[in-house]
Amino acid sequence: MSTSNYIGRFAPSPTGCLHMGSLFSAVASYLQAKQAKGKWLLRIEDIDTHRTVKGATGHIINDLKLLGFQWDDVITHQNQRLSFYDSVFQALKKTK
Repeated sequence: MSTSNYIGRFAPSPTGCLHMGSLFSAVASYLQAKQAKGKWLLRIEDIDTHRTVKGATGHIINDLKLLGFQWDDVITHQNQRLSFYDSVFQALKKTK
């Protein structure tokens, strides 16, 4: 349970398997969030559909679970938020 407003996150792109650079980023963000008694979230950066590899998201999630990572909320998939981003963009255009 978090006791601060700190929110850390790991946001891999599902373009292949989890690699050492991504794993390093996951460990660093996880430890920083936990040290701050905050939340750690997993956000899948899957909006680049041309580079997304089928099945990579599942492999990344499974690898993180096998390594003992636990996120503090539901997994967010960026491609499921495109309509929200569009509405914000449209609102910003109106302020011009």
